[in-house]
Amino acid sequence: MPGPARVKMSTVDTAWLRMDRPHNLMVVCGVMLFDRAVDHDRLVRIVEERFCVFPRFRQRAVERDGAAYWEEDERFDVRRHVARDRLPGRAGKRELQALVSRLVATPLDARHPLWQFRLVDRGDGGSALILRVHHCYADGIALVRVMLSMTDAGPDGPPAMPFAPGRRARGSAAAAAEGMLLHPGSGLIDTALAAGASLLGRGAGLFQDPAAAVELANQGGALAAELGRIALMGQDSATRFKGKAGVAKRVAWADPLPLAEVKAVGGALSASVNDVLLSCVTGALRAYLVEKGDPVDGLCMRAVVPVNLRPIEKAWQLGNQFGLVFCDLPIGIENPVERLYAVRASMRALKGSWQPALTIGLLSAIGAAPRALQELVLQALARNGTAVMTNVPGPPAPLYLAGARIASVIVWVPQSGDIGLGVSILSYAGNVQFGLLTDRSLCPDPERVIDRFGPEFEKLLLTTLMSPWPSDGDLDPSLAERAVTRT
Repeated sequence: MPGPARVKMSTVDTAWLRMDRPHNLMVVCGVMLFDRAVDHDRLVRIVEERFCVFPRFRQRAVERDGAAYWEEDERFDVRRHVARDRLPGRAGKRELQALVSRLVATPLDARHPLWQFRLVDRGDGGSALILRVHHCYADGIALVRVMLSMTDAGPDGPPAMPFAPGRRARGSAAAAAEGMLLHPGSGLIDTALAAGASLLGRGAGLFQDPAAAVELANQGGALAAELGRIALMGQDSATRFKGKAGVAKRVAWADPLPLAEVKAVGGALSASVNDVLLSCVTGALRAYLVEKGDPVDGLCMRAVVPVNLRPIEKAWQLGNQFGLVFCDLPIGIENPVERLYAVRASMRALKGSWQPALTIGLLSAIGAAPRALQELVLQALARNGTAVMTNVPGPPAPLYLAGARIASVIVWVPQSGDIGLGVSILSYAGNVQFGLLTDRSLCPDPERVIDRFGPEFEKLLLTTLMSPWPSDGDLDPSLAERAVTRT
């Protein structure tokens, strides 16, 4: 009797499948918060009709004879993948964060497709939806696209996004949501998307054939030069965030910031929204280290930032089609304006970088290589950074799932090797949401970091407002600092 249908997995997706370690599972985790209860049966129907419409989510990942495949799950049952939890009594944000922390460190069932929804009844009468999907199924951009295809523009529809190729959104709110996802150049990942667009514009076709990146070395040696820079990059500064990762994790998220205010500060300082937010993250990490009594002078932490390498309108095709860049976070700079300008310079230097082409080429190669070689390459890449940082643009208008309004969204991608710090930045409905995932052995109290994101932005905003403005050019950071000190 013939077995279930089986399709060979791409080498890049195979690499992500094999990256699983007990101390760092390769699972993308997201949380949606609702201000009222979500009906479980209605959610199950939506998952079946709009999530499982993608055939990949009915398949499980298997390895046979050294290769990885997608195999139909002949015992697939959507209710097995949509679980339900209830927080006790008056449990609130802290208890929900503890539940997410446990799930982040809990492997998915490899006997079935590697994804799970978990609907949580909160103690305050609202609901939370926790989604976990193994990274081998798709990258963050594709998964956001899939999640939005499950939502509606109102409590009773219409769909906010087309939930199958060729279907179009209806209504002004739905069109706005679709436009933000399909054309997110003005969102939070402007720098990353610009880098990806630059590569695609050169005709690399990386989203179709990542291995083709290697051939670009013959066109001026740019890729070879970038390989040399990464090889000689060396480790970033040693801090308490860097060390041997353990199994237990901790997550936390902050109150959102108004996106309009972030844009205003960025416009005043000739910086992107991305620059402003990365600067605030850097300031929060610095303040945490100072509170712990750690030296911070001269420190520079490096973040690994995913860069989209596919046309955004093809996000529904799933799979992993992104590269990585290494971004310096100047922890040693106290002055918020000076720190912002340092972040801006670092991000501008990455525009047009060949790092994304090189890293996706490496992932494609190690996906086809023996596990021992893959482990060596991953360890080398992980040594160069302390954190994984993602910036994802969401829709500008509020959306609904199963009739309930989505109040906020947080998404974390996994960390590879011994990286124990994950920073999530996501815009939604006019706000910016920060999330933090840490290794418990390295940072057991991520809320002490996340609570500083807002104050760091307020500090930058105050410094900008109180500073003497030049007739042209950038602010003088030293004058800006003195202006605030005098107030």
